[in-house]
Amino acid sequence: MKLSHEKVKHIAILARLGLSEEETEKFRGQLSDILENFAVLQEVDTTDIQPTSQVTGMRNVTSADEITPSLPQNKILENAPRTENGFFKIKAVLE
Repeated sequence: MKLSHEKVKHIAILARLGLSEEETEKFRGQLSDILENFAVLQEVDTTDIQPTSQVTGMRNVTSADEITPSLPQNKILENAPRTENGFFKIKAVLE
């Protein structure tokens, strides 16, 4: 499927891309090639193949939550460059 110059310009507008004429021609060829590859895939017979969402057998690996004591406040603050009343002191971000 060959894309027209106008279609590529329209796609560029939708993607908020400002393309020069040279870039439009370059992408016209590249996008047309990509669409031709998908057209080939459309011809593959998949009637006996079940839909899958995960083909590698991977699964999420998570660790169990464990309750552990937290560090004491003075230990946490000892490496802070500035503290005030038991808190980190930083420069104001907003005025």
